[in-house]
Amino acid sequence: MNIDHLKLFVRLANTHNISSAGKELGLSPAVASSYLNKLELELGTRLLNRTTRKVSLTEQGQAFLPHALDVLDQVEAARASVGVGKKTPQGTLRIAAPASFGRMHIQPALKAFLEKFPDLTLDLRLSDTMVNLVEGGFDIAIRNAALHDSTLIARKLAPDTRILVASPDYLKNHGEPESPEDLTDHWCVNLIGLENWVFSDNGKSYSVRPTARLRVDDGQAMRDACIDGLGISVCSTWIAYQALENGELVQVLKDYQLTSDTDIWAVYPSARLLAPKVRAFIDFFAERFGEKPYWDKI
Repeated sequence: MNIDHLKLFVRLANTHNISSAGKELGLSPAVASSYLNKLELELGTRLLNRTTRKVSLTEQGQAFLPHALDVLDQVEAARASVGVGKKTPQGTLRIAAPASFGRMHIQPALKAFLEKFPDLTLDLRLSDTMVNLVEGGFDIAIRNAALHDSTLIARKLAPDTRILVASPDYLKNHGEPESPEDLTDHWCVNLIGLENWVFSDNGKSYSVRPTARLRVDDGQAMRDACIDGLGISVCSTWIAYQALENGELVQVLKDYQLTSDTDIWAVYPSARLLAPKVRAFIDFFAERFGEKPYWDKI
């Protein structure tokens, strides 16, 4: 099976456009189309649905995609193991990351990462949509959530510590709650999907569902609304640490711990072999964040 044909097929699964996929690999549209035809002939099945504007995978193509990814991972790992070609990670690394976390903690480190691994290029998608790594053709994803997909391999990069925060002006005008029950008398800002705030105290766990004066779907928007005095909110320390350091936000209900099953994870789809470029990314950011990340050192 021709490796170049597999590389093109994997890129096509992400771009859904033969010309774009071929261009990334230095192929003309005609050559790219012939590669795909040869792959389908070799396999004896149709992998693609072709229209004038878009290409999508057939059911057989979707079933074949994870195997194609595994073959490419094995080839890359095999070459690296015997020192064939360049010894440093190379190629294009396709990354998906949550929008706020990606902008604040992944993107600022990319210059140092690319300087360390000059033979790599990056495709970075910042979105709060939970992408399918295999169908999207991604090598790795960063997630700050509980993990439910047992087909993915995960490595914890950092804790996702969550606290209650408010602006000093809000607390001056509305007072500070002394217990979670007091939150029902306060303005609150909620992240959509995080309407129940679960606390633990002396081994007991209980839930509060505060009335939200504002609901948003973006963590930075929620933090900024708190800074503007619109209420109390649950914030991850990774998104609030700068505002806490400069006094724009303060922590409230410090004696009550929020219960959360989320952490910052790096996830990837292949269980058998870890491509050198993926390992390089994971190791770099695991070292950068450390056991106690810089955003938790306030």
